[in-house]
Amino acid sequence: LLKKTIARVSKSCVLYPLHWYNRSALCNACRMTVTLKLTRPDDLHLHLRDGAMLKAVLPSSAAHFARALIMPNLVPPVVTAAQASSYRDRILSALPDDQPFEPLMTLYLTEDTDPNDLSAAFQSGLIRAVKLYPAGATTNSASGVSNFERVRPVLERMADIGCPLCVHGEVTDDAVDIFDREAVFIDRVLDPLRRATPELRVVMEHITTAQGVDYVRANASGLAATITTHHLFLNRNHMLVGGIKPHYYCLPVAKREEHRLALRKAATSGDDRFFLGTDSAPHLDHHKESACGCAGCFTALNTMPLLAHVFQEEAALDKLEAFTSLNGAKFYKLPVNQDTLTLEKSQTPVRFAKTVVSEEGDVTVFDPGVEISWQVQNHVL
Repeated sequence: LLKKTIARVSKSCVLYPLHWYNRSALCNACRMTVTLKLTRPDDLHLHLRDGAMLKAVLPSSAAHFARALIMPNLVPPVVTAAQASSYRDRILSALPDDQPFEPLMTLYLTEDTDPNDLSAAFQSGLIRAVKLYPAGATTNSASGVSNFERVRPVLERMADIGCPLCVHGEVTDDAVDIFDREAVFIDRVLDPLRRATPELRVVMEHITTAQGVDYVRANASGLAATITTHHLFLNRNHMLVGGIKPHYYCLPVAKREEHRLALRKAATSGDDRFFLGTDSAPHLDHHKESACGCAGCFTALNTMPLLAHVFQEEAALDKLEAFTSLNGAKFYKLPVNQDTLTLEKSQTPVRFAKTVVSEEGDVTVFDPGVEISWQVQNHVL
């Protein structure tokens, strides 16, 4: 039955991926609870918002992740070093005392970004990256870039100092179908941008298409991509068939099943150019469940159990640590975390909290639509 050992389990039992055995043929010892110990993970694309929402959702990330790359699309956005420093202070002030967590700050790229301010922020260690939002592409992106030529001097400075550019990769042209906007962005914007500034280190955030996967694989260095938890579970049918599911609506929007499968293959491949960025994006329920619902899935609370489920389905639990804990640290030139996180799989499904409560209202936790039997050890939600 054993093809390789991929986890330590209680009483020396060994966990096999589900595709490798017939459950009815297992010995009684193999029916016991199993555990998987990983280097503590990093979330390299996270929305924490601010104020009451920040206080409500921060513990969900800090409980499981050692570090997270914090998105700057507040209102107003985080565009200067001073604003990034102030936001970092607010995050640390909201952090529970018993939860070690390092926010990795970013700046929001605008057509008026000061290259000198950006350079000083990066070289001091205050920020780890700069985020590019095409104007109008997603939540709070109105201050983003419309004319990419106007940001070329900033991009050249970033290339000189080694500061990564994190890209929300969608065009906003009304003539382009929403399901095609990522693929068109690669051809129309990203590839010309990288050819003009080849030394620029780029992260394609939350890729959702086979074209995104293929573009990363076709480029040997200086390019990586984050993949979210929810895009490993969702295709566009999940959002639209049988009625609109507002809590499955996100941007970039989920695509066809062939794209979801391409993302799963990339995430579980062990290729160090792919790593976790949850894009966990909390919105109050009454803003999601409205005539113009906000885009975003709140996955911070249950991401690690959901990923264990996916990687086990793909017979790739031995690749989970690389995806969540090693590949991103390597790209961002961060030390690997020294502490660990242990996942536990039982024979019965885990019940996660359905909502997180803030002072302003409830935030619905992402429901993958399938039973999950993994949880973070000693952290029943």
